Amino acid sequence: MLQVKLLEMPLTELEENINAELYDNPALETASPDDMMSEDRDERMEDREETFEEQNEREERADALDNALENIGRDDEMPLSYSYENDPNADYEQIVYGDTVSFYDKLKEQMGEIDLSPIQQNVMEYLIGSLDDDGLLRKDIETITDELAIYHNIDVTEQEVEETLKQLQQFDPPGIGARSLQECLLLQIDRLQNELKASEEHSSVHDTIGRKELLELMRKVIKHHFDEFKKKHWNKIQNAMGLSDIQVETLQNEIRRLNPKPGASLGEAEGRNIQQITPDFIVDTADDGSVSFYLNSGNVPELKVSPSFTEMVNTYKNNREGMSRQAKEALLYAKEKVEKAQGFIEAVKQRRHTLYITMKAIIDWQRRYFQDGDEADLKPMILKDIAEKTGLDISTVSRVSNVKYAQTRWGTFPLRHFFSDGYMTEDGEEMSTRKIKVALKELISKEEKSKPLSDDALAAAMKEQGFPIARRTVAKYREQMGIPVARLRRS
Repeated sequence: MLQVKLLEMPLTELEENINAELYDNPALETASPDDMMSEDRDERMEDREETFEEQNEREERADALDNALENIGRDDEMPLSYSYENDPNADYEQIVYGDTVSFYDKLKEQMGEIDLSPIQQNVMEYLIGSLDDDGLLRKDIETITDELAIYHNIDVTEQEVEETLKQLQQFDPPGIGARSLQECLLLQIDRLQNELKASEEHSSVHDTIGRKELLELMRKVIKHHFDEFKKKHWNKIQNAMGLSDIQVETLQNEIRRLNPKPGASLGEAEGRNIQQITPDFIVDTADDGSVSFYLNSGNVPELKVSPSFTEMVNTYKNNREGMSRQAKEALLYAKEKVEKAQGFIEAVKQRRHTLYITMKAIIDWQRRYFQDGDEADLKPMILKDIAEKTGLDISTVSRVSNVKYAQTRWGTFPLRHFFSDGYMTEDGEEMSTRKIKVALKELISKEEKSKPLSDDALAAAMKEQGFPIARRTVAKYREQMGIPVARLRRS
């Protein structure tokens, strides 16, 4: 069903789908004749068709590198990056939303393979959330340090953030977490050099020496001659380094193998490249606490049915008798296209309406959180709650909440971030499991590292703070957050 299909799409995919529909259906037009989407339709379709052709990987990376070089120094044209915290309520989300592994999820999986303190984990998660679509870090360390202190009450030095970033830069794919194209390429060369050292005992001496010299030349080009490199002044590089023509050609070919956009090689789920975050909702919180929002229209134009096709259909209705067979076929074709265009326009409108009432219900339910940004203020809220509030089916709310993002004053989050199941205390009070986990995580982060608290001690301390949960519940939530038992936390 078309309405269901459009509802599941994030904004960027909707834009592509509308472009394709505009191309396929001549009865569908943009409402404004000056709209760039209408003028560039043929050009866009050529680009869209090219994506279905199998292209050589080296050529793709060469083109990407050229584009990246052209954009150096034009930070205002770089894509914005949005950050969001890791949702500890993973078990619940997997049941509701299925197993969707994203760009960020794959990096966070690698976090579990290294030893990090609770504070380092928080910093690492924030760094991962701050990466842009290319997998690069556009924010400077000072800004990240300030944001951690202001928005997340995490007091760390710039050096500590820098050290955590260096650990992130060891993750796969090589180049992830770089702060510039130059650093991105150097990180990949470093990885190749390290891999060569590890494989020296399995390679011939001749092959190892040749490869080692080539990698060192690549490093010198990127590190010491990057200005000439980005301007493609290879003649200057050749003269400065005393290279032969064959060496220059070899260097060019090898550098083209490097990936200027390491993030693009991570995480495609269900055929969607979901690391490219474009918020579907923009939520604004005023200083007086009032909360408003609007739908992000992106490059989606207003659509209308072509007047000329409508006129043809009316002609058919008024002059059905005495028409030639050829004329009837032409007018039946126009009628089919007009009906399809009308159905598509209605489906787009219905999508907009459904998204609006769903987001409004979420904000009404979680207003306290949108006012102060404190994750502990997120109330228990499941799909059924929003379905009942909006009158929509649970499946419809699920489709809206999946792969949709909201940009807030406190960061950009997937809609599923605002959902959380509840915990019923012995007194009949319902608490958000997320609020309990936040309190538990903070309690563990402040414990004496030489004498970490057992689960029984944590349960007692949580009860004192107003969270009367059992020891087994403490153990369950601790495991869901990836926090080890007391004896493994001792340092």
